[in-house]
Amino acid sequence: MRLSDFDFDLPEACIALRPANPRDAARMLVVRPGEGLEDRHVRDLPELLQPGDALVFNDTKVIPARLWGARVREDSTVAVEALLHRRLTPSRWTAFMRPGKRLKEGDRIRFGDSADRACFLSELDATVVEKGEGGEVTLAFDLAGPDLDMAIAERGEMPLPPYIATRRAEDEQDRTDYQTVYAREDGSVAAPTAGLHFTPQLFERLKEKSISLRFVTLHVGAGTFLPVKTDEVAEHRMHPEYGEVSAETAEALNRVRENGGRIVCVGTTSLRLLESATGEDRVIRPFAGETAIFITPGYRFRAADALMTNFHLPKSTLFMLVSAFAGLKTMRTAYAHAIESGYRFYSYGDSSLLFPAP
Repeated sequence: MRLSDFDFDLPEACIALRPANPRDAARMLVVRPGEGLEDRHVRDLPELLQPGDALVFNDTKVIPARLWGARVREDSTVAVEALLHRRLTPSRWTAFMRPGKRLKEGDRIRFGDSADRACFLSELDATVVEKGEGGEVTLAFDLAGPDLDMAIAERGEMPLPPYIATRRAEDEQDRTDYQTVYAREDGSVAAPTAGLHFTPQLFERLKEKSISLRFVTLHVGAGTFLPVKTDEVAEHRMHPEYGEVSAETAEALNRVRENGGRIVCVGTTSLRLLESATGEDRVIRPFAGETAIFITPGYRFRAADALMTNFHLPKSTLFMLVSAFAGLKTMRTAYAHAIESGYRFYSYGDSSLLFPAP
């Protein structure tokens, strides 16, 4: 398949710059291939599911992974921006940096305000130890472990997606808005945005209907923002991301299916992780490791019976995934309806509930 197969026109006015309030007031387009479209709201989710179904959430927590600083050499100082991407060791991260071409191995990077560096923990310095492609580098920080985490939390900004960050500045409200209410495992540089719609009150209503809530962890990398640059879709390579599915969760989800319930993934991240943990026999197994699974039309789904997800960018790997799940023709129709009906797109936008193509 070609990249152009996944293109569509999206007016800039459709891009949401702030989330719905309350969170579950967001609109939700229900897509059942062959049965038409249904306009609902996220708060209607308990009515759309059945007792015995299970919702699977990604409980990763977004860290303030965008850092501003300076490349310091004896003869010059250049302002730089880093978007942390993937943790390698207690002291090393890969990062996308701008201007990446002006960096070289051995360069020292000083992040944050250097006006007050009397306290050791106020220093957040790193060395470029490796250069990759597309502005990606490996940074070795002088701090490690919890000390490094504290310094990043104090110096960093929430890594809003480019389609928001280019239109307004990040502010204190984003530290709450760009985080799910159930986030608990530090490590993501992008939010699992389908989960942003959930509230404690909605959780209670789901439990009252005997719909179980299960949690997995996939630390979302900055690669989720990168455009597909190959004309042939099959030539694109995903950045690996670390995820975990516990033995308890795997067993519980297998039991849901054995009892006739459905596995409903909240977000493409939980879906990609579950698919990585599931064998050809459709049995979900414990998983701890990296996945770079790339789902495009023709993929045979093993774990997910339904998918709740936001509306995605044209020509993105995420639009390819939803097209694989519900069918490209179906999703083109659904997105055209969403645009015409005023649905809000992307991270802070509205949601959809997708059922698989027959």
